[in-house]
Amino acid sequence: MKYEVGDDIIVLLSNEEGKVVEIMNDKMVMIEIRGVKFPAYMDQIDFPYFYRFSKEKVEKSQKSKKVYVDNIPKEKPKPNEVKVADGVWLRFIPQFELDDFNDEVVELLKIHLVNNTTKAYSFDYSQSFFNEECFQLKNEILPFHDFYLHDISFASVNDSPTFNVDFSLMSKEKNKASHFETHLKLKPKQIFNRIEELKANNESMISYKLFDEYPDEVITEKFELSSLAAKGFKIYEAHKIRQNLESARSVVDLHIEKIMSDYKHLSNFEILTIQLKEFEKWYDLAIVHHQPTLVVIHGVGKGKLREEIHEILKLKKEVKYFVNQYDARFGYGATEIFFSY
Repeated sequence: MKYEVGDDIIVLLSNEEGKVVEIMNDKMVMIEIRGVKFPAYMDQIDFPYFYRFSKEKVEKSQKSKKVYVDNIPKEKPKPNEVKVADGVWLRFIPQFELDDFNDEVVELLKIHLVNNTTKAYSFDYSQSFFNEECFQLKNEILPFHDFYLHDISFASVNDSPTFNVDFSLMSKEKNKASHFETHLKLKPKQIFNRIEELKANNESMISYKLFDEYPDEVITEKFELSSLAAKGFKIYEAHKIRQNLESARSVVDLHIEKIMSDYKHLSNFEILTIQLKEFEKWYDLAIVHHQPTLVVIHGVGKGKLREEIHEILKLKKEVKYFVNQYDARFGYGATEIFFSY
């Protein structure tokens, strides 16, 4: 191995000097320059000794020559370094290793939060598999900085990891949201394809944008209730809201013929949309009425409706767990949801 942790290096394109802080694989290292860490290929860096030696020789030769004031060329003004504000990102840096057959494979994904905006944020980060939290971290990130979060094994991508980040401004601003929550879910096939693209394009990382700009506060419009009541609208007291809602169901059948009679002219996509809307309706009612469980009948078929419902449930905070197992009443065509309040 040409480099070791702690070696001084120089970036060939910019002549910036730094240090090696981590050996990632036989082609890449993690380097640090002025407090910023980022990966670099070994052919993009070199030891700085020759550069320093040649620089000293040039400086000595320049000192030995007499330079007259009239002969000094006017220095061109250097443009200020421009930092482009292009949002907040979640960045994944794969670490490659050689397997038993001497093939290059990914062992780990290093995860960084990157703030390419002019604002500083506090953040609450969590990572989960199948709706079960595995890692949690609270910290702050300054403008135009990156923050190393943690690693996940590449094999765990098969478990469709989900990344949730709740942001808030370190310096509160008027008309800006008190907090902003966003999430990212990795799909195995998508990541495997991106890794192949990295290799083909000689790139070093995969980036997903979480947001462009921190959002404004959502202002809810207030209504004058007395005038609405005078016009004949029903006004309900907030603490009595549940008794005015439609009753919840413990079992919901999402077969399209159970939802509507005239459906034969609809496309498969339209039918799926109606079924999911019906599911969301009964799910919300189950939550409002504090139901302990809800059975959703989706049928077997090609499994598209079941998959969509399961993907939604993985992101619902009220869901303790859900199962799709054999039931004497529905076979394998139903999922039972268990809630936690």
